[in-house]
Amino acid sequence: MTRTLLALLLSLPLVAQTPSLDTLKKEAVTEIDGMHVFTQQMVDQIFSYSELGFQEIETSKYITGVLEKNGFKVERGVAGIPTAWVATFGSGKPVISFMTDVDCIPRASQKPGVAYHDPIVKDAPGHGEGHNSGQAVNITAALALKKLMTKYKMPGTLKIFPGIAEELVGTKAYYVRAGLFRDTDIMLGVHVAAEFATNYGQPKNNSGLVSVQYRFHGRAAHAAGAPWQGRSALDAVELMDVAWNFRREHLRPQHRVHYIIDNGGDQPNVVPSEASVWYYYREVDYPHIKELYEMGRKFAQAATLMTDTTFDERILGSAWPNHFNKVMAEVQQKNIEATGMPTWDEADQTLARALQKEIGAKVEGLKDKITPLKEPDEPTGGGSDDVGDISWNVPMTYLRYPANIPNLPGHAWENGVAMATPIAHKGSTAGAKVQATTALDFLTKPELVEQAWKYFREVQTKDTKYVALIGPNDQPAIELNKDKQEAFRPLLQKYYFDPTKYKTYLEQLGIKYPTVK
Repeated sequence: MTRTLLALLLSLPLVAQTPSLDTLKKEAVTEIDGMHVFTQQMVDQIFSYSELGFQEIETSKYITGVLEKNGFKVERGVAGIPTAWVATFGSGKPVISFMTDVDCIPRASQKPGVAYHDPIVKDAPGHGEGHNSGQAVNITAALALKKLMTKYKMPGTLKIFPGIAEELVGTKAYYVRAGLFRDTDIMLGVHVAAEFATNYGQPKNNSGLVSVQYRFHGRAAHAAGAPWQGRSALDAVELMDVAWNFRREHLRPQHRVHYIIDNGGDQPNVVPSEASVWYYYREVDYPHIKELYEMGRKFAQAATLMTDTTFDERILGSAWPNHFNKVMAEVQQKNIEATGMPTWDEADQTLARALQKEIGAKVEGLKDKITPLKEPDEPTGGGSDDVGDISWNVPMTYLRYPANIPNLPGHAWENGVAMATPIAHKGSTAGAKVQATTALDFLTKPELVEQAWKYFREVQTKDTKYVALIGPNDQPAIELNKDKQEAFRPLLQKYYFDPTKYKTYLEQLGIKYPTVK
């Protein structure tokens, strides 16, 4: 070798060689372990905001600020939803997307670490679903991936999405319509749970739905002096509800139909000229959801004929039944097994057992074993999640990470007890490890991406094609919850987490962990 050639070689910049997949995963896990304070802070911060669907103003501001600070490009207000956004890092293929929810539950305010009902603010919203932890899972994973991708100059793009107003199943069909997932190759979703698990196909206790509000219009009159001159919109609402309650006997066991009267008039001495009722129609497949929807319209029309009123309807949300990718689930399950359950200490178990005892649930503490992957059962119907719309447009899996307590009722204060405690902190860190290591599988093995799409095209969508339950002129119901959140926001602001003064939200609230009866 000549001196000139040797000098030239020595002058070239050193390029880090990409290590093996196993080494990359070990680096990612080590990185995430080192970020435990960051993960914990994010879990606690979002918990303290307690924002209802479509009103996640502080939550979105905080999360997007964190992402921009860490080098992600953020696009706000996507799909016509003010609190929605997309964060992007990297370039090229594959595009790995992350999805999880951020909104909370009405009247679920609860002091964390306290094993009995003790709201932070009486009747205020709270994270009685545990959505405060999901972004900590995905963002921790994404930041670890970003560091590795930068270090080793790995091609690929990371995208992070928020599940805005998931409790209203109010946005993801609009995300799909806006084309937000058009370039996504793989979608890695997560949801808080009391187990460490994934699955493929349609979950057994899952339904799709359409959410519809019916507004009836009548004519006001003095309810005692001249009731015959009035036409009661409330009568129409009640007759529609009676029709549904009689029809239930003659529907499939898989159906769920439930409602609230969200406007019953103004006061008893005025015949209600305006009234409205809000329905959820749930079934396990698209044709049966549409059948319930058409049935509801028929009942509303019949009610107007009986009361000489009129009505109009508005879709407030929708969700296809979930269907998750088998190839992705099998890859993810291996990473769950490699990560293993968090190590719960006696304080964690004491809180779990005390809460279970307090509410009359089975007292068994926290789970200590992962859930094995199994063949899907025949769906029987149950809850809904609008990630279903995403799952019918791109290959998707849905990690359930162990950040909550088993045997809780859901959508209630009880589900908020653990969500800003070491249980949620440990479970979210474990979830982040699985998200990062699963993403690395697909970033480094193009054949896995191809296999996931093959399952999507040749199995999942071979005979069933996605048709949106929203219409082309429907718009997101972004005004929902505005008045409720504005009423409670000043009261909740006094309790926003301040990580510059306190290590944890428990410390800020002065709560001894655990607090039990």
